Amino acid sequence: MFSNYLIGLREGLEASLVVCILIAYLVKTGRRDAVKPIWAGIGVAIAIAMGFGCALEFGSQELTFQAQEALGGSLSIVAVGLVTWMVFWMRRTARNLRSELHGKLDAALKLGTGALVATAFLAVGREGLETALFVWASVHAASDGTPRPLVGVALGLATAVLLGWLFYRGALKINLAKFFTWTGGMLVVVAAGVLAYGFHDLQEADWVPGLNDLAFDISGAIPPDSWYGTLLKGVFNFQPDPTVVQVTVWALYLVPVLALFLSPVGFASGKGKVKEPDEQGTQPSAASQA
Repeated sequence: MFSNYLIGLREGLEASLVVCILIAYLVKTGRRDAVKPIWAGIGVAIAIAMGFGCALEFGSQELTFQAQEALGGSLSIVAVGLVTWMVFWMRRTARNLRSELHGKLDAALKLGTGALVATAFLAVGREGLETALFVWASVHAASDGTPRPLVGVALGLATAVLLGWLFYRGALKINLAKFFTWTGGMLVVVAAGVLAYGFHDLQEADWVPGLNDLAFDISGAIPPDSWYGTLLKGVFNFQPDPTVVQVTVWALYLVPVLALFLSPVGFASGKGKVKEPDEQGTQPSAASQA
């Protein structure tokens, strides 16, 4: 449940910050007439993301078992690829996100209502589709027959909306660079578990060999239905009897990706070492900087 809460919080807060920046900029520049098209684009993006999630969930139920496992495994790998790209992109661009969105909004204001709707749709829609895919893959991996994974996602999204509103109102100041670094690192750990489970799905679909070749089996020490087994599965997608392929994929992804993500080198565009974020203060509110 915690891993799904983290996904909802992290992805939802990104979308909330984008909305805050867009709306605050229009209000600050006296273009309140352009707020409705922005909300229209946001509404369309949310609807499409929800429709995409529903299509994944209900569409896959019509497939055979092997087809379901093949689809689940393939989409899990795609989701991990997208979320990995996203966490690296956000860490690199977090400091410049506001100015980048302002530039796109200025261009859209010159083109008219349709461009404003498209700008909001593209800015939020990408986050929504990534969230829908990764949430579906994570819930599929962590599913234990209860609604807890979905509850975790819903609570994370609700928290993100609340934080976004507080950020917009100026009641909350956070260091976005540090926030996205820490949550990004935790999300990489979650993604490693989703990737390993995705390969297990492919093994069950007979796409990848070695389904019965276990790396270890500690089900006796950590029963999957125990409270601590459920906790480990919910947080880390832990499996007490993984295959050799799962453990290998998990390690080959987690170790280099996490080391590269936490490294201070290579995140500044075209430059070597990233400058350290301001330790003295926090990011101002969206409304005050718009």
